[in-house]
Amino acid sequence: MTLSLDGLPPLREVINTFELRAKKSLGQNFLLDLNLTGKIARQAGNLSACDILEVGPGPGGLTRALLFEGARKVVAIEQDERCLPALAEVSDHYDGKLTVIQGDALQIDPWEHLTAPVRIVSNLPYNVGTELLTRWLSPAEWPPFWQSLTLMFQKEVAQRIVAKPGSKAYGRLSVLAQWRSDPKIVMEIPPSAFTPAPKVTSAVVHLERLEQPRFPADAVWLSRTVAKGFGQRRKMLRASLKGLAPDLEDRLIAAGIKPTQRAEEIGLEQFCALSQLLKSQ
Repeated sequence: MTLSLDGLPPLREVINTFELRAKKSLGQNFLLDLNLTGKIARQAGNLSACDILEVGPGPGGLTRALLFEGARKVVAIEQDERCLPALAEVSDHYDGKLTVIQGDALQIDPWEHLTAPVRIVSNLPYNVGTELLTRWLSPAEWPPFWQSLTLMFQKEVAQRIVAKPGSKAYGRLSVLAQWRSDPKIVMEIPPSAFTPAPKVTSAVVHLERLEQPRFPADAVWLSRTVAKGFGQRRKMLRASLKGLAPDLEDRLIAAGIKPTQRAEEIGLEQFCALSQLLKSQ
């Protein structure tokens, strides 16, 4: 048997051995090129002094890269029990540096298994990626348990995370991500790199947390305000935000916003100011 650089079988052999056909219902698309997964792992920075959280490892392509690149420990959450034997082989090979938790990442609290500092690095399943990102950006207390997020999304989602006001991609994710972190697109990955090949290009986004949010704001009110504003993005804010305050137009003006403006025209600082004014009613 030919072994890969890390001393384990090539991923195609692993998939064949354990009959791991990707399931569309789980949002699975496997990356089989260990050179590529290594490049993704390196985008997260120095891993040797960090615990890594990975969601959706599948057969372990990125997992192996993280460990090969020197991660102190990897905690992986995998819903598909078919992948557990393959991941067990990786754990054995790396002397227990890999802990695998079987279950739904939306229902699991992995923090008892992690020691700070923590970086999150994942090729996120398409069906839970946005929800997980929103949760990681919206804890009750800041700074959060993680230092950085290095995450793969569909390119369209990645562009929304880094978008600026005035663009079609600018929206709720843009505001939440840029309020508390410094997000950058660091890689694009073509469909041909995956098995099965998705219909869209993917991109890796690296988000470095800020120790303090860029502007004062209440997390709950900011999230609520941008969700309503962008939920009806073609409407003027005086209409889309109707119901948040009886004197809404006065509060919009106090935040430096014209009531006739639309959400995509409003910058982060103005949204933060508005959320503070709405909270104080």
